Amino acid sequence: MTQLLMPKATAVWLVDNTALSFEQIAAFCTLHPLEVKAIADGEAAQGIKGADPVITGQLTREEIAKAEKDPAYRLKLAPPKVKLPEVKSKKGPRYTPVSRRQDRPNAILWLVRNHPELKDAAIMRLVGTTKPTIAAIRDRTHWNSQTLSPMDPVTLGLCSQIDLDLEVNRAAKERGPVDTTPEQTLLPADQTTSAPAKYDPFERDEAPKREERYDAEKVFANLKSLRDDDDER
Repeated sequence: MTQLLMPKATAVWLVDNTALSFEQIAAFCTLHPLEVKAIADGEAAQGIKGADPVITGQLTREEIAKAEKDPAYRLKLAPPKVKLPEVKSKKGPRYTPVSRRQDRPNAILWLVRNHPELKDAAIMRLVGTTKPTIAAIRDRTHWNSQTLSPMDPVTLGLCSQIDLDLEVNRAAKERGPVDTTPEQTLLPADQTTSAPAKYDPFERDEAPKREERYDAEKVFANLKSLRDDDDER
């Protein structure tokens, strides 16, 4: 026995019959200290009958007395008197109750759309379906594909969130690292359609320098006219 049975019922009994602190009871029953305090104040677990862990063999009187003397001590589960054989989980698709089987196509559609990295075997383990059904929903050849709507299998009660996260993480590890190098794209529209900067004649420092070109014939003609004027004088 590695896990406490009926933790809230055990907490109710420990609050009523021992002098243990809220922290000690919370640590032993895997609860929050404030929840244990609410049980002591009568605000929580009002309809739960206390379960004696000594009778069930999960705790000993000596362990309780030791914890009552030392507030820093944490209770430990008593070793089991009978060792039960480990139950091996059977491989194969998950069993789905009859009342939930009509929701399986919607759950498969949700998994296919939101987690395309999942393989057919993973979807079969999660919702207990077959490969032909998954293929038909992927290809939209399912007989009821027109009325299907994606629904979370956890919300439908077909699998737990822990199982779903486990399969998603396993698929991510098998897929390997994803290339995150940004692809080359066109420049944004605000850069390509922006108007060119206008020239302001009053800003001399920013005015572009224009290259001046001189005509040799005009220059020499002006010099000749000046020389003729000097000769006449």
